[in-house]
Amino acid sequence: MQKMTHPPLGLSSILHGLIYMVSVPFLLGLPCGAHAQTSGVSKVDASVQRQAERTRMVDSQLASRGIKDPRILAVMKKIPRHAFIPPAGHRLAYRDHPVRIGHDQTISQPYIVGFMTEVLSPDEAHRVLEIGTGSGYQAAVLAELVKEVYTIEIVPPLAVRARKRLDQLGYKNIRYRIGDGYQGWPDAGPFDRIILTAAPPKIPAPLLAQLKLGGVMIAPIGRAAQALVKITRTKAGYTRESILPVRFVPMTGRAQKDD
Repeated sequence: MQKMTHPPLGLSSILHGLIYMVSVPFLLGLPCGAHAQTSGVSKVDASVQRQAERTRMVDSQLASRGIKDPRILAVMKKIPRHAFIPPAGHRLAYRDHPVRIGHDQTISQPYIVGFMTEVLSPDEAHRVLEIGTGSGYQAAVLAELVKEVYTIEIVPPLAVRARKRLDQLGYKNIRYRIGDGYQGWPDAGPFDRIILTAAPPKIPAPLLAQLKLGGVMIAPIGRAAQALVKITRTKAGYTRESILPVRFVPMTGRAQKDD
């Protein structure tokens, strides 16, 4: 299971706690904008309730902790996060912690999704490579903000489920691939932005090569000691900025052969 420390009140606050963040499967269910009908609760009432929960989530967990990009805040108010979580966990979907979604995996807390997205500074003209599709929630957030998302998942069942869910939600600008993300997606690159959701010991060289000049990558890097790192490609090479100490599940596959 992947876990990660984060600041409760933005980067200037004292780091505390651990959260879990993984490429994860999820239970397929209802179409966008719907919620499972429970006893005495209509679909309309449930939809209103979920929208209110998303608004509170964004206001109290993201905006209050320093996430300022209005596009990201609006998108995370819009996307039905609970749709990426099994029905038993819907009541927990918008709370400030990870939620189990089966297979010993979790979906990361909303703050981390918003934080990593903001570090990327996505633009509507960008093409983004995501290593680790998981539940598909991060891909959905990115797809609302950029021109195209290319997402790779090494675990076939996760890839299939994520694609079905995102198709159900109507996303047309996401491209999918099942395989080891170590090699990236060379025939589609280079990319304006790259995001990793698992930790390699060091950034795979093929991913660095697929980052455009001026492009930005965010990734957890390391084995026992890890850091969330922002990498920018410049004319002089690559700059590297450590942002947060973190603890992620290792990136599997070829990455584990890197020293």
